[in-house]
Amino acid sequence: MSLTELSASEIAQSASIASRRLATISNDGRNFALTTLHAALSEKRDYILQANTKDVVLATQAAANGELGQSVLKRLDLTRPGKYDDMLSGILSVRDLEDPVGKVTMRTLLDDGLVLERVTCPLGTLLIIFEARPEVIANIAALAIKSGNAAILKGGKESTESFIAIAEVISEALSKTEIPIPAIQLVKTRDIVSSLLSQDTLIDLVIPRGSNELVRYVKDNTKIPVLGHADGLCSAYVHSDADVSTAVKVIVDSKTDYPAACNALETLLVHEDVLESILPAVAEALLAK
Repeated sequence: MSLTELSASEIAQSASIASRRLATISNDGRNFALTTLHAALSEKRDYILQANTKDVVLATQAAANGELGQSVLKRLDLTRPGKYDDMLSGILSVRDLEDPVGKVTMRTLLDDGLVLERVTCPLGTLLIIFEARPEVIANIAALAIKSGNAAILKGGKESTESFIAIAEVISEALSKTEIPIPAIQLVKTRDIVSSLLSQDTLIDLVIPRGSNELVRYVKDNTKIPVLGHADGLCSAYVHSDADVSTAVKVIVDSKTDYPAACNALETLLVHEDVLESILPAVAEALLAK
């Protein structure tokens, strides 16, 4: 991963070239890169967490001044128990997936000796714009490498120090593998986003991950295909036949495991026949937390 300050066209061009090389690397080569990446991030844990602490201190001040929401602050903190380890294990989980490239998903006999196949292949170059969650860089890098795609990343300014530290570690790790370093690039400045959105001949897909305002802005300002999202429902429904104990465990975990997450439970729907048994049990369990 390179921490780049090139122009938008130079960034997109180098990523596009790297994507062609990455698409030819075997699954073993990509898996080795992910193993190397995991080892590097494990070794440099203290270095990355020190950088993250700087971000958290500034964000805490911003939250105290009313300039930043508490949910953003919680998502920013990599020192939260288990969070860094989850990031590391996620890399290995991606590595251990089946090779997504070269799989025949459909085969049709058109005529004698003439067979039409649909085969999975890398998309090419991705532009991914996301919020202030430092671990997302490692998540995206792992998924991009595994799927044979180059990725240009732009994260939230609140995580700048964390992003820089993680980018440096990833870049050093990739230099020991077949993966071209420009295949994963991190851009620091927000100003360059609009220029990147105009690189429709070099960037194949934009993935905005954040607020609805961000998604709308991206869709309104690019000719590149956009994989956007809508509001999540984040709802749970308890049927009248549901086991009360199991339902309570699922509800409490969905709400309290990571309340700041965008997919934390927001709405609970309960069948009227079990209203009096479920709600008191849920309330008691939540209060116990």
